Amino acid sequence: MSDDKFDVIVVGGGIAGTVASYLLAKEGLSVVLVERGNFCGSKNMTGGRLYAYSLEEVMPGFANEAPVERKVFKERISLLTMDQSVTLDVRSPKFAESGNDSYVVLRSSFDRWLGEKAESEGAMIVAGYRVDDLIVRDDKVCGIISNGEEMDADVVVLADGVNSLLAEKLGMKKPLRPEHVAVGVKEVIQLTRGEIDERFGLSGDEGCAWSFFGANTDGIQGGGFLYTNKDSISIGLTCNLQKLSEGSKPLMQLMNDFQSHPVVAPLVKGGNLIEYSAHLEPEAGAKMIPQLYGNGVLVIGDAAGLTLNLGHKVRGMDLAVISAQCAAQAILEAKSREDFTASSLRKYKDLLDVSSAIQNIEARDKYLEFMENPLLYNAYPLMIVDMLARLFVVKGGRAQTIFDDILKNIEALGKNQIENDFKAVKKL
Repeated sequence: MSDDKFDVIVVGGGIAGTVASYLLAKEGLSVVLVERGNFCGSKNMTGGRLYAYSLEEVMPGFANEAPVERKVFKERISLLTMDQSVTLDVRSPKFAESGNDSYVVLRSSFDRWLGEKAESEGAMIVAGYRVDDLIVRDDKVCGIISNGEEMDADVVVLADGVNSLLAEKLGMKKPLRPEHVAVGVKEVIQLTRGEIDERFGLSGDEGCAWSFFGANTDGIQGGGFLYTNKDSISIGLTCNLQKLSEGSKPLMQLMNDFQSHPVVAPLVKGGNLIEYSAHLEPEAGAKMIPQLYGNGVLVIGDAAGLTLNLGHKVRGMDLAVISAQCAAQAILEAKSREDFTASSLRKYKDLLDVSSAIQNIEARDKYLEFMENPLLYNAYPLMIVDMLARLFVVKGGRAQTIFDDILKNIEALGKNQIENDFKAVKKL
């Protein structure tokens, strides 16, 4: 550890931390990034999809250099019962249009590359060190303490993930509540490139993103995901932690059942497990956003609760980039005034409030009550799959129309319940 004072110390080498370090170092500030793992990305895991628009603003044409796996050209959404499924398969050139593109990434290599980009601009990466505490003098954060050693800075940026104990120590963040987070588990399964292309109908560097709902979470709030890498697939589940604790199956049993489903089993057949990981994800929208700024300190990325789960689409990496941009701009302006008080660093929140990150999260809050409806994860998938399956069955007797089935299912579930759910949808 250095005895020198830095302009900025960033805690955490995920996407938010590395991008903030890159932007600040690029403007000539002295920046040190402290990462607990052996390198940036060594501990990071997500399903692995990056919506490119925000990072494209920071590093135009980044995908030509970055270790991206595949560009998403195909979207699939499946509703599952225990032994049946309905899948929507969408392939469109719109996915490849400028501003719409998204990439499958493996965070261990992608975040490491981002860290190297920050280093190339002059940031110092200190890996293998855990930040144990923050230095606070006269009610201002002035640095960090790691392994008993101190390091001073004008500003400390907390990018240490959803369970930011440092922000909690400062009183900026409340302890996590089980109902406000999801637990995600992911496996990376190695297959040949040819097997992936054949099983998912891909060619070249084309990628597929696939979401699953219904029996894969045993009827509790959550969903499944699958992304195609170059020579592996990332597959996993996310479940609300509170609902999971109240359920009848542990997460690993759900994962095993998911991979044994008739739709999923052929996709993973013969693959070799090369990575397993799990982590918590913020899921409560604006309720999860802590105090974002203080005297000498900012909170960004997952630590700031900036994840957007819409069921068919989970966003976190693009929002992490936006928060890093806003934080960097606020710090640069504070540096120009040599004023790192809370009133000066409030600029970060002002910028974030008008960004698409916060606007999308606030809009998503309208979905929260609807997404918590247990019918979405059991009764509705079963109704839809059964109804559509019967469209293609002929066994004599009077032909049943789809309208007959709809009426029967309305009666079975209860007309009032369905009417209330449709009213909730209309409010979104």
